[in-house]
Order: sequence, then C-alpha cells, then structure tokens
Amino acid sequence: MSESSVSGGGTPDGTVWLRLVASIGALALGAAAVLIVAALAHRTPGPVSATNAPTAPAAGAETTTTATNATTSPASAFPAPPAGAVVFSRQAGDRALALGVVPGDPLRLQASVVGIQGQGLDGLDVSFDTGSKSLDATACGRGCYGATLPAKKPQTIAVRIGGKAPVTWNVQLPKQWPPRDASSLMARASRTFRGLQTLRTDDSLSSGLGRVLHTHWTLAAPNMLTYQIANGPAAVIIGDKRWDKTAPGAKWVESAQTPIHQVVPFWVTWKNAHVVGETPSSYHVTFFDPKTPGWYDVVIAKKSLRTLEMHMQAAAHFMHQRYSNFNAPVHIAAP
Repeated sequence: MSESSVSGGGTPDGTVWLRLVASIGALALGAAAVLIVAALAHRTPGPVSATNAPTAPAAGAETTTTATNATTSPASAFPAPPAGAVVFSRQAGDRALALGVVPGDPLRLQASVVGIQGQGLDGLDVSFDTGSKSLDATACGRGCYGATLPAKKPQTIAVRIGGKAPVTWNVQLPKQWPPRDASSLMARASRTFRGLQTLRTDDSLSSGLGRVLHTHWTLAAPNMLTYQIANGPAAVIIGDKRWDKTAPGAKWVESAQTPIHQVVPFWVTWKNAHVVGETPSSYHVTFFDPKTPGWYDVVIAKKSLRTLEMHMQAAAHFMHQRYSNFNAPVHIAAP
C-alpha cells in the first residue's frame, strides 16, 4: 500500500488531539466511570480517524513545517520548548512537566508546566540544581520558567517545583552532547509506521487524577481496528460500520462509522527531535509535537525503523504504548 493511501489528507490544526480529548473527556475531568463508558461507547479514542489523519512532513522539511505549526497553534499560551532545545518530559501528578536544554555556553534551561486545562501554570516556585549550583528560574511566559547555566554541561539537572505539591525531578543528560538531530530519523520511522499493514498496541492512559485506562488494540490497513479496555468497553470498526459494547457481557450494538485510516502513529509532526540514547539494537528519541501539543519519548528499532514503544505527556493525558506483531496475520470481523 502506498504512503498516501495510508496517511490520508489531514487538517492543519489541532483537531487530532481535540477529538481524542472529546472522546475521553470524562476521564480528563475525573468523572464517574459510567460517564467514561458512555463516552467511549460512541467515539473511538486513540488512533487517528480518516477525517483528521495527518500527513507527515517530508524528510528535511521538519524545521520549517514545525516552526509554522508552533506559531499558529490555537494554544498560543502553551509553553513550547525553545528552538534547538533537547527535551525531556514526565507526569507530575495531574501536570505535564518538561525540561528543555539548549546546548551552548551558557546552557539555556526551560521548564514547562501544563495543567489539566491545557494551559501553562503561572506563579510557581521553580528552580534548577546541578549539584554544584542552584538557580532560581524566572518566568518566561505562561507556564514557562527559564534560567541560564554558565558552566559546562552537568551530568544531571534537578528540576524543583515548590508549593503544595512539590516535585523534584532529576534529569540525566545524554553522554553525547550535544545529542545528534533526529528529524530525519523521525521522518523515516513515521513513514515506516504508516507503511505497516497490521499492528497490535497495548497502552495505558491516565488523566493524572487517579483513573487509568488499559487498552489492547489490533489495527489493520486500510480501515479496520478493534479495541478492548480492561474490564470495560470494546469496539470493532470495519470500513463504514462499527460495533460497540459498553461493558463485559453487554450486547454488541451496530452503528455507522466515518471510515478511518490505519495504521498511523499517534504524533502528527515533530520538533526538537534528538537521539538521547541508544543500544546496539535501538534508538531512544525525544521530541515535541506542537499539534498535540505534547512531548514524546520513543524507542525505534535500528534495523527495521519500527517504533517499539512510546511515552506521551500532554494536558491531562499521560500515555504509554507498546507495539508488537508488526505485519502479523490478524482477524478482524463483525461480532
């Protein structure tokens, strides 16, 4: 199958993420489980639908493309990382926390803190500690806290947030510094992802408010998937039809479905992509996707360029996915 038939004709805005948020809005707001079931019964969370499937930027064009995305993002107050920064991210309760480190002398440091509503959080007491030096951060925008480190690259940078929910996050910087650019690698890995015929995905998704969904997906090109949420809803989608059940043991209910495009990755584009580590068989890459918007951490197989694992940190959505059974035979049929 050609790449164009897999990727579809995407919209240039943030509707990919907005539709996911709509599909599991009850989870993000910490509502009762029954509301989560009701939301999932009528919408498909996770992989991108046909109407908003992204088109990957061509190799070599990432810088121009993603820079435009960042400046035209509907979340103009979002604390995106600075240009050239090596990015790291994690969940901190119900907040997404990221660190951007711009190589140079001095090093430029930026902490980004995003709340459940998708906007940067102001008024926090943020500092950076390298073991030999402690620096108080100054506000550089909504949810943005920056400082400069007039010294050689430290091995570890501790990001500290004070207040009622204090956080200390120790970030180990890559041995190779500055780490090499991974824009071309991400372009090739994304094309490989879209070229898959079948894929199985196991993921966990949390809002940071205590509720975690564990879901098993089976995806097949060009327009089929199944998912099963542990102890919860399930669905089968084939072309323009879908079947849902709201709970284990419930009856399957058939309905119409806008045809989807599969197999596609969760991210739309990439910025600040760097190889922050590797093993003999895989690359460890971090990047920022301004269209999510959010931070990603992926493991890519060197030989096949298949993505093996992904972590994503975004507003009220903290996801971990593991991928397997690449191009293996699958059977997706109406229940």
